[in-house]
Amino acid sequence: MRNDGAFVNILKEVADKDLPKEEKKLKVGFVGFGNMARAMAGGMMKKGGYAKEDIIVSALHQETLENARKGMGVCIAENNREVVKASEVIFLAVKPQYYEEVITEIKGEVSEPKIVVSLAPGKSLAWLEEKFEQKIKLIRTMPNTPALVGEGMTGVCANDSLTKEEMRTVLPLFQSFGRVEEVNETLMDAVVGISGSSPAYVFVFIEAMADAAVKAGMSRKLAYEFAAQAVLGSAKMVLETGKHPAELKDMVCSPAGTTIEAVAALENGGFRAAVIEAVRVCVEKSRTM
Repeated sequence: MRNDGAFVNILKEVADKDLPKEEKKLKVGFVGFGNMARAMAGGMMKKGGYAKEDIIVSALHQETLENARKGMGVCIAENNREVVKASEVIFLAVKPQYYEEVITEIKGEVSEPKIVVSLAPGKSLAWLEEKFEQKIKLIRTMPNTPALVGEGMTGVCANDSLTKEEMRTVLPLFQSFGRVEEVNETLMDAVVGISGSSPAYVFVFIEAMADAAVKAGMSRKLAYEFAAQAVLGSAKMVLETGKHPAELKDMVCSPAGTTIEAVAALENGGFRAAVIEAVRVCVEKSRTM
């Protein structure tokens, strides 16, 4: 690694982040409570200060509800309509193929003040409005599972029925489990590819690095710790320094050193092209769902 003062300059440039201000807690409902919904609810309670009484959920399987009650302590609804009645913000957290069936069931309970949030890839705001058969407040989102540890990334867009003030009221809900950015709806499929699905790519990367370290003699547990912390720290450098990833990479690559040798091996293996292709096929899949 070069000792040229670059990392000292980074330390000077990284500013402390302001803590989020206290916000009114909205009553939140989840129609469906799979992995993504559990991650979001868990993030809300761990990082956002939400009480278990603020969250009500429904699910198809009784086992899922029992796990939610025992594991998280959230309120359990007898059916999807009960969730809608009890909530100010309703997350539709079922699989995309079940959206039409669920919307048919709950649309009669969605009154004007309530806000419906879609988590489904490929379901446009226009499609959702058509299925609800009425003018309602809609937000289309794509979160990701790091919400569970308060480090999620969510892209959001809303229909014309939602005012800017209402959006400002809802955004802290997403900020309670990570970062959130408003995007044009035309970019939502790209959000799926670069953020919604990408934790899986990163987990594969961490696993592969750990496998290599185990091959070199390191214990599996220690290898995962080193690999995961390296990814976490590298990501924070990108977010908090504002420097181009290539510039940060160059800081680590000494002439004729170990790191540039490893980077060359990644390039020879088509690493960059493989990542680009993975995101491309994910985006295309989202567009056709």
